[in-house]
Amino acid sequence: MKGILGRKIGMTEVFTKDGKIIPVTVIECTPNTVMQVKTKATDGYEAIQLGISDKKEKRASKAEIGHAKKANVSPKRFLKEIRVSNASEYVLGSEIKADIFTVGEKVDVTGTTKGHGYTGVIVRNNQSEGPKTHGSRYHRRPGSMGTMRPMRVMKGKTLSGHMGVDTVTIQNLSIVDINLEDNYILVSGNVPGAKKSLVLIKAAVKGGKDDTFELVSYEPENAEVNEEAVETVEENVETTNTEAEEKQEEVKPEEAAPAEEEK
Repeated sequence: MKGILGRKIGMTEVFTKDGKIIPVTVIECTPNTVMQVKTKATDGYEAIQLGISDKKEKRASKAEIGHAKKANVSPKRFLKEIRVSNASEYVLGSEIKADIFTVGEKVDVTGTTKGHGYTGVIVRNNQSEGPKTHGSRYHRRPGSMGTMRPMRVMKGKTLSGHMGVDTVTIQNLSIVDINLEDNYILVSGNVPGAKKSLVLIKAAVKGGKDDTFELVSYEPENAEVNEEAVETVEENVETTNTEAEEKQEEVKPEEAAPAEEEK
């Protein structure tokens, strides 16, 4: 199992060469630091602890500072443990970048959903409203609580309550693009959580065949051709300027005199 921590930036869309539109989620994946390596010999299982986002020492506890010094790094704001098959492959204090995944690979993305506070049954459970006219006194209430027996609300009854702030995992999403210069990953589809929220990208548990994407590139394929085009445009501008200057010089003061007399 491999994974990386990132921040959800937002959603956009990309275009393929065959004319398809793919909705994607932009996830910022700055290099993660391996804060701890756990092995079967020391901890009984294989895992690594990832850290992201530096934290000032004056805001960190002594335990956090001591934990970070073992890896010779600064304290991190977010830590996450990931089970791996062989922890000996990782080095304490090393960095994990977005290139651990490949384009087309299937991944599972875990995040915390948006919080909506205390909501009613219509928003929380998508129930219908009652009639609003003709003396009806039933509008947004939850309805019947249950039967005469056992004279209690049955377990699982859809009622009002706290909505959101749940840990949700979306499975079998495809990686559409990876950019190491700007440290972001494009994942197909939606990802749980608000903007700038922390998400975890892991290799898909169910797996499946990797997808292939041929995206439309907006970068110039041949820079030399563009330079030549710029040179030709500059030459055309220079010629037009010189022609305009020559025409201005050809104008004689005698031709401009009658206009002044008319005034």
